[in-house]
Amino acid sequence: MQDYNYVWANCFEITLELSCCKYPPTSELPKEWENNRESLLAFIEKVHIGVKGFVRDAVTGAGLDNATIAVAGIAHNITAGK
Repeated sequence: MQDYNYVWANCFEITLELSCCKYPPTSELPKEWENNRESLLAFIEKVHIGVKGFVRDAVTGAGLDNATIAVAGIAHNITAGK
């Protein structure tokens, strides 16, 4: 699903695995939080790096649906929504 969403829905999903145990006991959750807190917070801080906004016509200022956004050096174009 992650690959599909990246290619077709302009959505970048990730999976974070905090432990080798898929279902840690409730008593272990505070320890897992402390083990991973700084890394998780650093990741969250980086989420908004990049370009975001609206694609608008330079003359009229109207929004452009389905505009293709290409960045030199990145081989994955993004298509603007409505």
